[in-house]
Amino acid sequence: MIISILCGGSGTRLWPLSRELLPKQFAPILPESRSAKGSREGGDGKELGRDSLNTLFAHTLIRNQSFLTSHNATFSVITNDKHFFLAKDIAQDAGIAIDSYLLESLAKNTAPALCFAALKASESSPDEILLALPSDHLIKDTQSYIACIHKAIDLAQKGFLVTFGINPTSPHTGYGYIKAQDGIVEQFVEKPDLATAQTYLQSGKYFWNSGMFCFRADVFLRELQMYAPELLESCTKAYMQSKQSSPDPQTIRLEPRACEDIEEISIDYALMEKSSKVACVEGTFVWNDVGGFEALKDEWQSDEKGNATKGAYVEIDSANNFVLSDKLVATIEIENLAIVNSGDCLLIAPLNATQRIKELIPILKTTHLELTQIHNTAHRPWGTYSVLLESNTYKIKQIVVKPKHRLSLQKHFHRNEHWIVVSGSALVQIGEKEVFLKANESTYIPMGAPHRLENPGKIPLVLIEVQMGEYLGEDDIVRIEDDYKRQ
Repeated sequence: MIISILCGGSGTRLWPLSRELLPKQFAPILPESRSAKGSREGGDGKELGRDSLNTLFAHTLIRNQSFLTSHNATFSVITNDKHFFLAKDIAQDAGIAIDSYLLESLAKNTAPALCFAALKASESSPDEILLALPSDHLIKDTQSYIACIHKAIDLAQKGFLVTFGINPTSPHTGYGYIKAQDGIVEQFVEKPDLATAQTYLQSGKYFWNSGMFCFRADVFLRELQMYAPELLESCTKAYMQSKQSSPDPQTIRLEPRACEDIEEISIDYALMEKSSKVACVEGTFVWNDVGGFEALKDEWQSDEKGNATKGAYVEIDSANNFVLSDKLVATIEIENLAIVNSGDCLLIAPLNATQRIKELIPILKTTHLELTQIHNTAHRPWGTYSVLLESNTYKIKQIVVKPKHRLSLQKHFHRNEHWIVVSGSALVQIGEKEVFLKANESTYIPMGAPHRLENPGKIPLVLIEVQMGEYLGEDDIVRIEDDYKRQ
């Protein structure tokens, strides 16, 4: 069995915690994990300033790792190529091996993603069982979850395309619904209005659509051939072309040009609504898609007034608030608010209106584009950088480089840089010269000089970078060589 983890979601309704370069499945949005233990030698999952084990992606891996032995399963991850290193780091922190990666540069929704996964799985065996799971959902009661997966595997082996329905607990209008009778799917329904959702809830015949699937690769591909032949043809062509150009057969980068003509479509529209072989397993476990701050608040412990908070919080006559901030927050006579301070911006909204954050993103992209893409602390394959102070002519950063990693060989046209080592050791290349620096030592990189920073040691390298110049944008980087094959 191959457990295919889908990591394509952006989680825009959790902005400002979630950004394009750190979407919700990779962002540490959960309370501190009590069960997940970091296994990286010399680290605890926090050494880069990212508590990776409190991410939805880590919880997904840990929740399913028992199948690695019970069903001889392997993990395969489908994600954007920009998030490849995030997935690798979090899996390493969780102590879980990923057998293969499919890296997308163009997001085409779930139907092409699952088609690529099935094509990859069929190389192992045409009748390989594929368990396809979103990476950004939270599931509790692992015993019930495992029992449901076993039911789905049995049905998949009999030739069914299996989906998982969640018993609705409220007339939720943010989910799709499945109508099923005796385990056979009769209808897929898009997100309904409130009156329709109430009717579904009362009928007892409808389930929330979880977006989880289980099927044999050959059955899935045959059904695609019947109901979506053009999609199958375009995905197969793109997959084979990308496979030939990928040096590592276990890490296939899906070429942008090869994927341009693939239809962007969900698996429900492309296949599940048309096939007569779709079965439904009723999910008896506790499920949360963490689709907004109301849902996220349910995962945090609340005080006697219903306030849930991450950091220091002082209140007078305030109730049912969700406060996430690394700074002290004080409120007076405030109720039912989400107050989220991400360091570089602050969100304040009624909890029941936070679904509208999705409407805010297009506005922000026209006024503050960078704040939709990246945090003050940005994650890179080699480590992180944090902007500490910024003006029109200078910028101060903290840079943390992982042991045995290095930045690209690069140059800048508009800025000079000063580097001061805080801890660890640094090997610095400036032009043809190499300099070794330890704590409390510094160097200067003049504008236009090719340079590279490397951590040759066994502990993280921490340094302060001071940039001086008339333009300090992150796009003033010309990469000459790069270990991570970035442009």
